[in-house]
Amino acid sequence: MSNLRTFLPWIVFAVLPSENWQWAALAALVVAVAAIVHQVRAGAGFDALIIEIGSAAFFAVLAVIAFINPDSGVHDYSAALSSGTLAVIAGVSLAIGKPFTLGIAKRTTPRAIWGLKPFIQTNVIITAVWTAAFALTAVMLAFVAHEGNAHSTLATLIQVAGFVIPMIFTVRYAAHVQAKAGA
Repeated sequence: MSNLRTFLPWIVFAVLPSENWQWAALAALVVAVAAIVHQVRAGAGFDALIIEIGSAAFFAVLAVIAFINPDSGVHDYSAALSSGTLAVIAGVSLAIGKPFTLGIAKRTTPRAIWGLKPFIQTNVIITAVWTAAFALTAVMLAFVAHEGNAHSTLATLIQVAGFVIPMIFTVRYAAHVQAKAGA
């Protein structure tokens, strides 16, 4: 559920009609800001809000572009840019030693485990998989957009796969690591 909440602004943007992309970007921004406010009130730290803060920044910029020029060429590449932005956010979180999944995992993991090497390494691996999935999704969506199919069923399926596959990996890999630790 935490993954779904984390990516809710991106899901909102993806499911709203593309002909209203400026409103979709604004709606995603509102959802991102609301998520940040809600989680800060609940006591979440920066490490648990890496994606949310990056999401708010991305959708703020995208909304400005979309409202200034609704016919901007950015529209056709907005899905690729979304995935590319997520790849950069996730990659930077790895580079600075704060894998974005670590903060999310801490929400449901006892504090005593947070500093353990296996917990941290598990989140490095999971974040690396998300980073790779986002990057691959961005490249595929850019290619689809370049071919003139930016708002097609194929583009939607690529976006869905770009979230579902790493989400399934996260659940299964975390379960595998927990089972291995319990043995």
